[in-house]
Amino acid sequence: MNALSDLQATLEPSRKSWVESANDSANNFPVQNLPFGIFSDRHNDARRVGVAIGDEIVDLAALQAAGLLNLSSKADVFARDTLNDFIALGRDAWRSVRIQLSKLLSSDTATLRDDADLRAKSLVHQADAQLHLPVQIPGYTDFYSSKEHATNVGSMFRDPKNALLPNWSEMPIGYNGRASSVVVSGTPVRRPNGQLKLPDQERPVFGACRKLDIELETGFVIGGGNGLGEPIACAEAEAHIFGMVLLNDWSARDIQQWEYVPLGPFNAKTFATTISPWIVTLDALEPFRVAQPVQEPQPLAYLHHDGEHAFDIHLEVTLRPREAKQASTIARTNFRHMYWTMAQQLAHHTVSGCNTRVGDLMGSGTISGPTGDSYGSLLELTWNGKKPLELREGGTRTFLEDGDELTLAGWCQGDGYRVGFGTCAGEILPARR
Repeated sequence: MNALSDLQATLEPSRKSWVESANDSANNFPVQNLPFGIFSDRHNDARRVGVAIGDEIVDLAALQAAGLLNLSSKADVFARDTLNDFIALGRDAWRSVRIQLSKLLSSDTATLRDDADLRAKSLVHQADAQLHLPVQIPGYTDFYSSKEHATNVGSMFRDPKNALLPNWSEMPIGYNGRASSVVVSGTPVRRPNGQLKLPDQERPVFGACRKLDIELETGFVIGGGNGLGEPIACAEAEAHIFGMVLLNDWSARDIQQWEYVPLGPFNAKTFATTISPWIVTLDALEPFRVAQPVQEPQPLAYLHHDGEHAFDIHLEVTLRPREAKQASTIARTNFRHMYWTMAQQLAHHTVSGCNTRVGDLMGSGTISGPTGDSYGSLLELTWNGKKPLELREGGTRTFLEDGDELTLAGWCQGDGYRVGFGTCAGEILPARR
């Protein structure tokens, strides 16, 4: 078999693992997934590279030390506290490791399955592990690529008949965010302070955000950067993407409303962006590739790519108030609704000659669907507070309150298995006084 056929074999729906929990059809991490992350555990506080399989984590540093993972580079890239050095080896290396792991973890391979000592050294229960930010992020860019979301916001704050500005349908709109405040799932998020312009006052006041919101997004991680002055062609862009995460770009809507003209969001977005700890590779997502929405007008030539470049990723958001026993599902949508593709976003980002680096994070922008329960922000779900949401155990929400825990989840549904992203969660802490 050649490398491509070996890679295709990792996606076979019938493939099972000797890690029994991975064969549960509701588990996020079957042998077809194999997402990468950074973890430590109660027995070893050193951060290192792991891959999720069922309810376990495979310690890649331990496997490499045992001679069960071979890389063309002899670098010890798995005993590191970020994935950057591994990612920098390139797509051939990512795929080689995926193929080797798929074989080692398959039910018919005895090498690791029947070696109790080696299993004890190389497998860690997820319940006993702590997950960390998976990459060092040199730069973060957030896009605005859902037509439904942009139309809703434009209708809310401008003329509904002219909800989209003329440039929106011509290029992926984006802005450079703040990489330093990207945090891993489970990190508390403190309500920001800032300037607020109240409708009945001539000048702004300073205080805590009153309209704290979520943005249901995905993000992609750059795996192969480009040099300064060397754009990435749209047709080649996916080869530069290591994988995808869930992303919540927390937003202070009232601070944003006052500050965003003329240069766009600033403090309304810089205080926190949460991502999920596992990076799902594009190879794992390949069976779920679908056509993107029809783009009208046809994009300029540099944004053209043939074929299907969207993915059928189910997404949902739950909200649990501090005292509630159960969370309320407040939104369900799908990544396939995104108007601009990841390839187009990356091609546009670099067409000016802007360079990207390994670990750069690109946010999709809020992902909203066509129905009222598929909107990806409270701004839309409550129509800027005019239509409060009813919660499962009573009470309502227009925007987030202190103590609220927000959780994003995402998965692709296969035939008897699920390729999931895990969760992306954060609890709101009170503003500093």
